[in-house]
Amino acid sequence: MNPLHTELVRLYFADPQHALLHDATRSPLLGADGHVRCAVLELARPADWSLLGAVWRGVQTDLDLPAPAIAINGADGYQLWFAWQQPLPAAEVTDWLQALCRRYLGAVPPARLHCWPGKATADDDPAPPLPPTLHPRSGQWSAFIAPDLAAVFADEPWLDRDPGLEAQAHLLGRLEGMKPQDFAKSWQLLQPVPLAPTPGASPAAPHFAAPQPSREGYPTDTPAAFLQAVMQDASAPLGLRVQAAAALLATR
Repeated sequence: MNPLHTELVRLYFADPQHALLHDATRSPLLGADGHVRCAVLELARPADWSLLGAVWRGVQTDLDLPAPAIAINGADGYQLWFAWQQPLPAAEVTDWLQALCRRYLGAVPPARLHCWPGKATADDDPAPPLPPTLHPRSGQWSAFIAPDLAAVFADEPWLDRDPGLEAQAHLLGRLEGMKPQDFAKSWQLLQPVPLAPTPGASPAAPHFAAPQPSREGYPTDTPAAFLQAVMQDASAPLGLRVQAAAALLATR
C-alpha cells in the first residue's frame, strides 16, 4: 500500500484488517455487517466554509472530539470526514450526523446538505468517493486540505491537478479517530433536553442544551469518573445530570 492508502485504511475503512480483501462491488467504507468507521458531512451549492468551519470548530471545542478531516469535493462544496477507532452501526452514525446538523446547521436548507451514511438504503445512498479523485461532472480534483487553507477554496472548491499522494497522506497522518467514549459523550451532549414545564403553561418544546464546559474539580482521568461527578453535581443542570447517569449506566 502507498502512504495515502495506509492512512485511508487506518482512519476510514470499515474493516482495516482486511483492507486488501474487501468486496470490489462494495465500498470499503461500509462493512458487510452494516457497520462503518467514518461519516461524511457535505455542505454544497454553494461551498461555505464560514458555516462548515463552525461545525469543524464546534465538534472540537463543544463536544471535545478529535478534529475531522476537511475536504473539497471537486465541484461545489466542502466536506468533513469523521473517523472512529471502532466500527459502529451505520444507523447510529446516521442519527449522530442528523443531531450534529440540527445543532450547528439548523438554518441551512436540507438540499445543501448531504450526510453519509444517510437514511436511504446503501444502494440508494452510495458511500462518497474518498479524496483525491476526479469529480465526474466538473473534471476537477477533490482533495483533503489543511484547516488554514480552507477558506481559500470558497469560490473554487477543487484542484485542477492531482494533489499528490505524499501531501494527502501527510494531512491525514495528523488525525485520529474518535474513541468509543468520545462518541458516547458527544451523543449525550447532542440530545435535546426538555425544559421544565411552568405550572399552568403549555408544555414547552424541547431545546438543545448549550455546550457546557467541564467544571473545575471534575475528574478527567476516566470517562466513568467524569460522568459520576457530573451526575452528583447539584449545581449542574438537571438535564446534563440525567444524561450523565444514562451514559454511566450504558458503560456497565
